[in-house]
Amino acid sequence: MNAFTSYPAPAKLNLFLHVVGRRSDGYHLLQTVFRFLDYGDTLSFRIRDDGVVQRLNNLAGVEPERDLCVRAARLLQQATGCRLGVDISLEKRLPMGGGLGGGSSDAATTLLALNRLWKLGLDRAALQELGLRLGADVPVFVFGESAFAEGVGERLQPVSLPPAWYVVLVPPVAVPTAGIFASPELTRDTIPIKMSAFSADRGHNDLEPVVCRSYPEVAEHLAWLRAFGDARMSGSGACVFAGFATEDEARRVFASRPQSMKGFVAKGLDRHPLHGFAGIAERESL
Repeated sequence: MNAFTSYPAPAKLNLFLHVVGRRSDGYHLLQTVFRFLDYGDTLSFRIRDDGVVQRLNNLAGVEPERDLCVRAARLLQQATGCRLGVDISLEKRLPMGGGLGGGSSDAATTLLALNRLWKLGLDRAALQELGLRLGADVPVFVFGESAFAEGVGERLQPVSLPPAWYVVLVPPVAVPTAGIFASPELTRDTIPIKMSAFSADRGHNDLEPVVCRSYPEVAEHLAWLRAFGDARMSGSGACVFAGFATEDEARRVFASRPQSMKGFVAKGLDRHPLHGFAGIAERESL
């Protein structure tokens, strides 16, 4: 039997998130900058020759048939006619409903890893297109670089960001993305900016006020972190973050937090760890 091979599924931060409009189908038009972190989930894959796709471990609140990893693998099978299958084991570190892109990152790592392990050789554009069918945040993880994003998050341009270490706090709540975007209090007409005008200390998160009103725990974590820097919420929450120039500074701030506050310190990444997996197939036999 083949052995398991493990791959990372990194977290993402939205350094800002502006809602600039709404399409006729109800989807919101966004502008944001994505950055990956050297912290996230770990997925392990064992190739099968019978076409079966299954997740082996149990995860609270995530039925295997609805799991984005399982759905990503089956979508890749359907799109390519691949007759191989896979056993998937998922080590979950990223919180669900946290705004760090955990499920989307898991799906993207599944697409990237199986593109290699199944020797499919799909290019990045093809994998991004499949990813968009799974969720709006999946394409950026396949894109694999810090990115300025527009549309529903799928129109991506690479962007250069300064080195940074981040303190990320994880409030004890799960925020439903759909519910926040449906709120009548949400600002939907922020004036669009040009990518050339972006800098890491500009912008804001339009979803933040709505989340803070509904989830005081998020507001509390933001207020504490803002004593040390420009703290913001990532995505639709609940996680909040602040960037620092050095690891020492970030770790000093994190160590001073109230013990009731959970979180982690992570380095910003310029590229996804599996960036090279798009369009490259393994030559060795499995």
